[in-house]
Amino acid sequence: MREFFAACMKPSIRRQALKVSLFVGTLLNLINQAGPLWNGASPSWPHIFLNYLVPFCVSSYSAAKNEIARNRL
Repeated sequence: MREFFAACMKPSIRRQALKVSLFVGTLLNLINQAGPLWNGASPSWPHIFLNYLVPFCVSSYSAAKNEIARNRL
């Protein structure tokens, strides 16, 4: 578990996860928040936050698992 968190904290993994999060999160927000915004309602800030957090976590997890597997070969 320590090895996993160390891999997640690598700057290259965090940087790439941030890029994925910004791209995917923006798309998800456009899809999920477009209706309320077009109708003049205020956006759901917790949902906006989660739309960026989830892709960041998924990307970090995937990259860290790949890094660990590559180092074990």
